[in-house]
Amino acid sequence: MLLTLLWRATFPSMQVTVSQRIHNLLCHLLSPWVPVVGLEIHAQISSNSKLFSGSQVQFAAPPNSLVSFFDASLPGTLPVLNRRCVEAAVMTGLALKCSINKKSLFDRKHYFYADLPAGYQITQQRVPIAVNGSLSYSLCMDSKMSQMVTKIVRIKQIQLEQDSGKSLHDDTRSQTLVDLNRAGVGLMEVVMEPDMCCGEEAAAAVRELQLILQTLGSSQAVMAEGQLRVDANVSVHRPGEPYGVRTEVKNINSLRFLAKAVDYEIRRQIEELENGGTILNETRAFDSRLGCTVPMRDKEGKQDYRFMPEPNLPPLILYDAKSLPANMNHQQVINIDWIHERLPDLPSVKREKLVEQYGILPEHSFTLLNEDGLAEFFESVVKQTQMKPKKVIGWILNDLLSYLKQYSLTVKESPVSSFLLADLLNLLEKKEISSTAAKQVLAELWKGEGKTPLEIVKEQKLELLQDQKELEQICQAVIDERENEVMAIKAGNRKVLNKLIGLVQRKTQGRSNPVLVKQLLEKKLSE
Repeated sequence: MLLTLLWRATFPSMQVTVSQRIHNLLCHLLSPWVPVVGLEIHAQISSNSKLFSGSQVQFAAPPNSLVSFFDASLPGTLPVLNRRCVEAAVMTGLALKCSINKKSLFDRKHYFYADLPAGYQITQQRVPIAVNGSLSYSLCMDSKMSQMVTKIVRIKQIQLEQDSGKSLHDDTRSQTLVDLNRAGVGLMEVVMEPDMCCGEEAAAAVRELQLILQTLGSSQAVMAEGQLRVDANVSVHRPGEPYGVRTEVKNINSLRFLAKAVDYEIRRQIEELENGGTILNETRAFDSRLGCTVPMRDKEGKQDYRFMPEPNLPPLILYDAKSLPANMNHQQVINIDWIHERLPDLPSVKREKLVEQYGILPEHSFTLLNEDGLAEFFESVVKQTQMKPKKVIGWILNDLLSYLKQYSLTVKESPVSSFLLADLLNLLEKKEISSTAAKQVLAELWKGEGKTPLEIVKEQKLELLQDQKELEQICQAVIDERENEVMAIKAGNRKVLNKLIGLVQRKTQGRSNPVLVKQLLEKKLSE
């Protein structure tokens, strides 16, 4: 409340409610504490088989139906590195402006857990496949997305590693069941430096990474299916002092939960320190029902993972155009330059092209790309309609998107295809219907009854009135009924004219062209 009053006192002319983003910004500016957030992101690689075995990768397969002898860690089995997983990691590293190590190493990370059959994980601790990159992401500073701020987070490294299996806890029977279908699936661990300061920044950075992975095809990155999992490292310290003790919030599987978990943990640590307490170096989990983090395990006695070189895998050697041996079989090596040449346009480039090609606002390009398939839907509508892209974007973002969110549907599940929406917008552009009628038609189309926009218009008699004499009579009737409003308009209050236009629209049941109505009213009022 104090921050809200401070904002209003500082900017009295801005009669707006203080948004959560502004509130968070003021909190950071006025707080005597500096929050620090770093992320470790595990992205499941899009591959038909696992990292070191030929077992199939498939979400929601029957438990323990996709487990090879190697995945189950039977004695005598050996790892065979999956080429596709290496290429995906190289591609991701290049997209994140990393240096690709031509020689990287595999290590064993030892720890015991029921869903890790071997008692160790094969990872890249000493020399990972990619290092020293960066990720640019953007934040909107107000609810209307009219102010965008671009930030950069450094990428420390990207490493290849195995996923573990999955433990399923049955509280009713007091049992824990283990499903090894996921054991050995290829992961890219993307380690971000502690360059962020709040939950919103963390969520924005992960969303941008998610879009990049999906664009590259290196990961489907669907968080609801566990294909992208985030660990957040959070600490607070006073300005000018060293970083404080950090906590790790594990396995966050939603952008919304990530933002909430980080912001809660920042508040919890500040409150604990201001009350004379201390922060424990511990692992915590986010309870989405309670909206808070809860302790999982203590980290004060640092676990000894007993890292050692993986004896069954040689160093991973990559090449570029200069280092590629002349007589080498191209099918047996990975050429970094070859992958770099085939990188698709990244989300940042796609946004620039949308703005340049269609003249839309930069913030609109962010919304188009943030919703899976929406940019393609928009471009398809533009190609099929006579309406200008700047007007089409309004119908896409304000009307179609609100319907999709209201019914929790994706763009691909929309009952209104790009063809139907383009057909509707063409009727509007040719002035055969009003915008009010167009919204009525869209509502009918949303029912998915198989009717075309034109059929709906004819059935419900939504065509614009073409008889100008009839429309003039209606305008005159409204003028005659509204003497006070007419006097106000003639006295110089032109805003009242909009009320008369609305009354004419009501009398015609939305079948009148507002532009024509305005012209007719102005003509009659000047007589």
